[in-house]
Amino acid sequence: MKALVKDAQSLLSAAASLTGNKADELRERGMELLDEALGKASKYQGQAMVKGKELAHTADVYVKDNPWRTVAVAAGVGLLLGVILGRK
Repeated sequence: MKALVKDAQSLLSAAASLTGNKADELRERGMELLDEALGKASKYQGQAMVKGKELAHTADVYVKDNPWRTVAVAAGVGLLLGVILGRK
């Protein structure tokens, strides 16, 4: 992703100093690269949203099935963090 955006930026920067057909070609190629990067970003965003919802549902089911175990783990983590932060 970063490479695509950097390539597009460099092409658009080079096109800014040129005129004529070559500049138009560079601008067009730069816009194509940016469109490709945006397409990939939206695809990955969608995948992340689906995975996040799955993880949230799994956590919700676990907490509902094991409420006391969840409370005990949360209390243990809180106590551990309190001890670590209290030492400083």
